[in-house]
Amino acid sequence: MGILNVTPDSFSDGNRHRELDDARRHAERLLREGADIIDVGGESTRPGAEPVALEEERDRVLPVVETLVREFDALVSVDTSTPELIREAAEAGAGMLNDVRSLTRPGALEAAAGTELPVCLMHMCGEPRTMQRAPFYDRPIERVVADFLRERVAACEAAGIDAGRLLLDPGFGFAKTLEHNLRLLNRMDALEALGLPLLVGMSRKSMIGQALGRPVEQRLPGGLALSVMAVERGARIVRVHDVAATVDAIDMAWAVLQERSDHE
Repeated sequence: MGILNVTPDSFSDGNRHRELDDARRHAERLLREGADIIDVGGESTRPGAEPVALEEERDRVLPVVETLVREFDALVSVDTSTPELIREAAEAGAGMLNDVRSLTRPGALEAAAGTELPVCLMHMCGEPRTMQRAPFYDRPIERVVADFLRERVAACEAAGIDAGRLLLDPGFGFAKTLEHNLRLLNRMDALEALGLPLLVGMSRKSMIGQALGRPVEQRLPGGLALSVMAVERGARIVRVHDVAATVDAIDMAWAVLQERSDHE
């Protein structure tokens, strides 16, 4: 899953792809490098980010979705929590919904159910604006995340969204310390036990900077290591900025994993 942020304030690529032509060129590059899905987001969810008005999010996202579907026949995921945009993105041709708030906004469950699209549910505590202010959990993080996602799956099913349409994202970097993130990756089997495909996003995130002391522009090697470890631990979609390098790293890891599987 290649990341296409059409925002002015995303943490590593804000303001780079706001114009439609820039977004189109970047998406074309991501597809050429091997992305199977383009994830389009019009609202930054970095720590400290402020909410975006519906009209602004709509104006950022919908022209890009329409263009990528029309010109590239791309599988486009829309990264949004807004019920109105969920419906409109589906009408514009989006093939997937990716909600960091797990359809908790009023009306989001009903909107997603009406689209009949696959939906990714992510764990987050609080809102992006405040989520990194001393996050604390009184139970092991993997249990907290698994219980939260289990509850959201149940809410989706009650709203008419079949579990076969759902994917789960542990929410690395969302209301989590470095220690939370490392433990969660080490214990992803607790989430794999939920029986749904896992999507992970750790590309260029602060957990890499905290562990390695690297600024955003020097986090690719750490991100590749995390992507490979996530695949080893059950992830089936990785959401990244650097597609070409990640494809090579995962293909190499998968070749090794497949050899072991073939001989067991």
